[in-house]
Amino acid sequence: MMKKSLVFFLIVVASVLLSACGAVYTNDEQQRVQQTPNPDALNAVQRAINEYKEATGVLPIKNSEENTDIFVKYQIDFMKLTNGGYLAKAPDNAYEQGGIFTYVIWNVEEEPTVKLIDLRMTERIREVNLRFVSTKYPQFKDRVADHVYTINYKNIGYSQEVAVNSPYTNNLLPLVVSSEGDVYVDYSLDMQLFINEKELTPTPGEDIRYLLADEYPVLPAYSLPYTVDENNEVTFMYDPVKAEKEEKQQKQENSEK
Repeated sequence: MMKKSLVFFLIVVASVLLSACGAVYTNDEQQRVQQTPNPDALNAVQRAINEYKEATGVLPIKNSEENTDIFVKYQIDFMKLTNGGYLAKAPDNAYEQGGIFTYVIWNVEEEPTVKLIDLRMTERIREVNLRFVSTKYPQFKDRVADHVYTINYKNIGYSQEVAVNSPYTNNLLPLVVSSEGDVYVDYSLDMQLFINEKELTPTPGEDIRYLLADEYPVLPAYSLPYTVDENNEVTFMYDPVKAEKEEKQQKQENSEK
Protein backbone atom coordinates (compact mmCIF):
# COMPACT_ATOMS: atom_id res chain seq x y z
CA MET A 1 0.00 0.00 0.00
CA MET A 2 2.88 2.33 0.89
CA LYS A 3 4.50 1.79 -2.50
CA LYS A 4 1.23 2.40 -4.35
CA SER A 5 0.70 5.64 -2.43
CA LEU A 6 4.23 6.79 -3.24
CA VAL A 7 3.77 6.00 -6.95
CA PHE A 8 0.48 7.89 -7.01
CA PHE A 9 2.09 10.87 -5.27
CA LEU A 10 4.96 10.96 -7.77
CA ILE A 11 2.53 10.81 -10.68
CA VAL A 12 0.58 13.75 -9.26
CA VAL A 13 3.76 15.77 -8.69
CA ALA A 14 4.99 15.01 -12.20
CA SER A 15 1.67 16.10 -13.68
CA VAL A 16 1.76 19.38 -11.78
CA LEU A 17 5.34 20.06 -12.88
CA LEU A 18 4.54 19.30 -16.50
CA SER A 19 1.51 21.59 -16.38
CA ALA A 20 3.60 24.36 -14.90
CA CYS A 21 6.25 23.94 -17.58
CA GLY A 22 3.55 24.04 -20.21
CA ALA A 23 2.16 27.28 -18.76
CA VAL A 24 5.60 28.88 -18.78
CA TYR A 25 6.14 27.85 -22.39
CA THR A 26 2.73 29.20 -23.34
CA ASN A 27 3.43 32.55 -21.67
CA ASP A 28 6.87 32.80 -23.28
CA GLU A 29 5.42 31.93 -26.66
CA GLN A 30 2.66 34.48 -26.26
CA GLN A 31 5.22 37.16 -25.32
CA ARG A 32 7.31 36.29 -28.36
CA VAL A 33 4.28 36.56 -30.63
CA GLN A 34 3.32 39.93 -29.17
CA GLN A 35 6.82 41.36 -29.64
CA THR A 36 7.69 40.12 -33.13
CA PRO A 37 6.64 41.48 -36.55
CA ASN A 38 4.45 38.85 -38.21
CA PRO A 39 4.44 38.78 -42.05
CA ASP A 40 1.16 36.83 -42.12
CA ALA A 41 -0.53 39.41 -39.89
CA LEU A 42 0.83 42.27 -41.99
CA ASN A 43 -0.49 40.61 -45.16
CA ALA A 44 -3.90 39.99 -43.57
CA VAL A 45 -4.24 43.62 -42.46
CA GLN A 46 -3.01 44.79 -45.88
CA ARG A 47 -5.75 42.79 -47.61
CA ALA A 48 -8.30 44.19 -45.17
CA ILE A 49 -7.40 47.83 -45.76
CA ASN A 50 -7.33 47.28 -49.52
CA GLU A 51 -10.83 45.82 -49.41
CA TYR A 52 -12.04 48.56 -47.06
CA LYS A 53 -10.73 51.29 -49.33
CA GLU A 54 -12.21 49.65 -52.42
CA ALA A 55 -15.60 49.45 -50.71
CA THR A 56 -15.63 52.87 -49.01
CA GLY A 57 -13.19 55.02 -50.96
CA VAL A 58 -11.25 55.96 -47.81
CA LEU A 59 -8.66 54.36 -45.55
CA PRO A 60 -9.55 52.93 -42.09
CA ILE A 61 -7.48 55.37 -40.04
CA LYS A 62 -7.90 57.24 -36.77
CA ASN A 63 -8.09 61.02 -36.60
CA SER A 64 -4.79 62.81 -35.94
CA GLU A 65 -3.43 66.32 -35.63
CA GLU A 66 -2.03 68.00 -38.74
CA ASN A 67 1.45 68.30 -37.27
CA THR A 68 1.66 64.64 -36.18
CA ASP A 69 4.92 62.91 -37.14
CA ILE A 70 4.47 61.40 -40.62
CA PHE A 71 5.69 58.01 -39.40
CA VAL A 72 2.96 57.68 -36.76
CA LYS A 73 0.20 59.82 -38.27
CA TYR A 74 -1.98 57.28 -40.07
CA GLN A 75 -2.83 54.74 -37.38
CA ILE A 76 -5.18 51.96 -38.40
CA ASP A 77 -8.61 51.90 -36.76
CA PHE A 78 -9.22 48.19 -36.27
CA MET A 79 -12.80 48.81 -35.14
CA LYS A 80 -13.63 49.91 -38.68
CA LEU A 81 -12.13 46.74 -40.09
CA THR A 82 -13.65 44.29 -37.61
CA ASN A 83 -17.10 45.91 -37.50
CA GLY A 84 -17.22 45.88 -41.28
CA GLY A 85 -16.22 42.22 -41.49
CA TYR A 86 -12.92 42.89 -43.24
CA LEU A 87 -10.88 41.39 -40.40
CA ALA A 88 -11.85 39.01 -37.58
CA LYS A 89 -9.71 40.77 -34.98
CA ALA A 90 -6.60 42.88 -34.57
CA PRO A 91 -3.33 40.89 -34.80
CA ASP A 92 -1.92 39.39 -31.59
CA ASN A 93 1.10 41.71 -31.68
CA ALA A 94 -1.05 44.83 -32.05
CA TYR A 95 -1.47 47.23 -29.14
CA GLU A 96 -5.20 46.48 -29.16
CA GLN A 97 -4.40 42.85 -28.23
CA GLY A 98 -1.67 43.60 -25.70
CA GLY A 99 1.19 43.61 -28.21
CA ILE A 100 3.96 46.17 -28.60
CA PHE A 101 3.10 47.44 -32.09
CA THR A 102 0.83 50.13 -33.43
CA TYR A 103 -0.29 49.31 -36.98
CA VAL A 104 -0.11 52.30 -39.33
CA ILE A 105 -0.48 53.02 -43.03
CA TRP A 106 2.56 54.30 -44.86
CA ASN A 107 2.66 56.04 -48.25
CA VAL A 108 -1.05 56.83 -48.07
CA GLU A 109 -1.15 58.96 -51.21
CA GLU A 110 0.53 56.61 -53.70
CA GLU A 111 0.53 53.02 -52.41
CA PRO A 112 -0.97 52.59 -48.92
CA THR A 113 1.17 50.02 -47.13
CA VAL A 114 0.74 48.50 -43.67
CA LYS A 115 3.69 49.15 -41.35
CA LEU A 116 4.45 48.96 -37.62
CA ILE A 117 5.51 51.32 -34.83
CA ASP A 118 7.40 49.87 -31.85
CA LEU A 119 5.63 51.23 -28.76
CA ARG A 120 8.50 50.41 -26.41
CA MET A 121 10.22 53.48 -27.79
CA THR A 122 7.17 55.58 -26.98
CA GLU A 123 7.31 54.49 -23.35
CA ARG A 124 11.00 55.30 -22.91
CA ILE A 125 10.58 58.73 -24.49
CA ARG A 126 7.59 59.41 -22.26
CA GLU A 127 9.64 58.53 -19.16
CA VAL A 128 12.41 60.97 -20.11
CA ASN A 129 9.89 63.70 -20.90
CA LEU A 130 8.37 63.27 -17.43
CA ARG A 131 11.80 63.76 -15.89
CA PHE A 132 12.19 66.96 -17.91
CA VAL A 133 8.92 68.23 -16.48
CA SER A 134 10.17 67.64 -12.95
CA THR A 135 13.26 69.78 -13.64
CA LYS A 136 11.16 72.41 -15.46
CA TYR A 137 13.37 72.34 -18.57
CA PRO A 138 15.27 69.83 -20.78
CA GLN A 139 18.76 68.90 -19.68
CA PHE A 140 21.17 69.36 -22.57
CA LYS A 141 24.65 67.84 -22.40
CA ASP A 142 26.84 67.65 -25.52
CA ARG A 143 26.06 69.12 -28.93
CA VAL A 144 25.64 66.37 -31.54
CA ALA A 145 24.67 68.59 -34.48
CA ASP A 146 22.97 71.92 -35.05
CA HIS A 147 19.96 72.05 -32.69
CA VAL A 148 20.54 68.44 -31.49
CA TYR A 149 22.05 67.43 -28.12
CA THR A 150 22.70 64.45 -25.92
CA ILE A 151 20.83 64.33 -22.60
CA ASN A 152 22.30 65.00 -19.17
CA TYR A 153 20.73 61.98 -17.50
CA LYS A 154 22.40 62.59 -14.15
CA ASN A 155 20.55 65.89 -13.80
CA ILE A 156 17.18 64.17 -14.26
CA GLY A 157 17.80 61.35 -11.81
CA TYR A 158 19.14 58.52 -13.96
CA SER A 159 22.19 56.51 -12.91
CA GLN A 160 22.92 55.61 -16.53
CA GLU A 161 22.01 56.68 -20.03
CA VAL A 162 18.70 55.53 -21.51
CA ALA A 163 18.71 53.49 -24.72
CA VAL A 164 16.07 51.68 -26.77
CA ASN A 165 16.20 48.42 -28.69
CA SER A 166 16.62 48.90 -32.43
CA PRO A 167 13.79 47.47 -34.55
CA TYR A 168 16.37 46.65 -37.26
CA THR A 169 19.51 45.34 -35.52
CA ASN A 170 20.70 44.17 -32.11
CA ASN A 171 21.95 47.67 -31.39
CA LEU A 172 20.88 49.78 -28.45
CA LEU A 173 20.00 53.22 -29.78
CA PRO A 174 20.50 56.39 -27.71
CA LEU A 175 18.02 59.20 -27.25
CA VAL A 176 18.72 62.81 -28.16
CA VAL A 177 16.93 66.08 -27.47
CA SER A 178 16.28 68.94 -29.87
CA SER A 179 16.83 72.59 -29.01
CA GLU A 180 13.03 72.80 -28.62
CA GLY A 181 13.14 70.20 -25.85
CA ASP A 182 11.65 67.27 -27.80
CA VAL A 183 13.13 63.78 -27.28
CA TYR A 184 13.92 61.53 -30.25
CA VAL A 185 15.52 58.17 -31.00
CA ASP A 186 18.93 58.45 -32.68
CA TYR A 187 18.97 55.99 -35.60
CA SER A 188 22.38 57.14 -36.91
CA LEU A 189 24.15 53.84 -36.24
CA ASP A 190 21.45 51.72 -37.86
CA MET A 191 21.24 53.95 -40.91
CA GLN A 192 25.01 53.99 -41.41
CA LEU A 193 25.09 50.18 -41.25
CA PHE A 194 22.20 49.95 -43.69
CA ILE A 195 23.79 52.30 -46.21
CA ASN A 196 27.15 50.53 -45.97
CA GLU A 197 25.71 47.01 -46.25
CA LYS A 198 23.50 47.93 -49.21
CA GLU A 199 26.32 49.98 -50.77
CA LEU A 200 23.98 52.95 -51.20
CA THR A 201 25.03 56.49 -52.05
CA PRO A 202 22.11 58.78 -51.19
CA THR A 203 22.15 62.37 -52.36
CA PRO A 204 23.16 64.88 -49.64
CA GLY A 205 19.97 66.63 -48.57
CA GLU A 206 17.83 63.51 -49.11
CA ASP A 207 15.94 62.30 -46.02
CA ILE A 208 17.38 58.79 -45.68
CA ARG A 209 14.82 57.66 -43.10
CA TYR A 210 12.62 56.79 -46.05
CA LEU A 211 15.14 54.12 -47.09
CA LEU A 212 14.50 52.27 -43.83
CA ALA A 213 10.76 52.87 -44.10
CA ASP A 214 10.62 51.25 -47.53
CA GLU A 215 12.87 48.32 -46.59
CA TYR A 216 11.50 47.17 -43.23
CA PRO A 217 8.07 46.48 -41.69
CA VAL A 218 8.85 48.74 -38.70
CA LEU A 219 9.09 52.49 -39.33
CA PRO A 220 11.84 54.74 -37.87
CA ALA A 221 9.38 56.60 -35.67
CA TYR A 222 10.17 59.36 -33.18
CA SER A 223 13.18 60.48 -35.21
CA LEU A 224 14.66 63.66 -36.62
CA PRO A 225 15.50 63.92 -40.33
CA TYR A 226 18.84 62.48 -41.45
CA THR A 227 20.89 62.76 -44.60
CA VAL A 228 24.50 62.04 -45.65
CA ASP A 229 27.46 64.35 -46.11
CA GLU A 230 29.95 64.38 -48.99
CA ASN A 231 31.68 61.33 -47.44
CA ASN A 232 28.43 59.32 -47.38
CA GLU A 233 28.34 59.53 -43.61
CA VAL A 234 25.01 59.86 -41.82
CA THR A 235 24.30 63.23 -40.27
CA PHE A 236 21.32 65.04 -38.77
CA MET A 237 19.38 67.31 -41.11
CA TYR A 238 17.34 69.37 -38.68
CA ASP A 239 16.50 73.05 -38.88
CA PRO A 240 13.61 74.06 -36.57
CA VAL A 241 13.01 77.32 -38.45
CA LYS A 242 12.76 75.49 -41.78
CA ALA A 243 10.58 72.80 -40.19
CA GLU A 244 8.18 75.44 -38.88
CA LYS A 245 7.91 77.06 -42.31
CA GLU A 246 7.23 73.69 -43.95
CA GLU A 247 4.58 72.91 -41.36
CA LYS A 248 2.78 76.21 -42.00
CA GLN A 249 2.97 75.63 -45.75
CA GLN A 250 1.52 72.15 -45.34
CA LYS A 251 -1.36 73.48 -43.26
CA GLN A 252 -2.10 76.11 -45.89
CA GLU A 253 -2.09 73.51 -48.68
CA ASN A 254 -4.43 71.28 -46.68
CA SER A 255 -6.84 74.16 -46.05
CA GLU A 256 -6.97 74.93 -49.79
CA LYS A 257 -7.91 71.36 -50.74
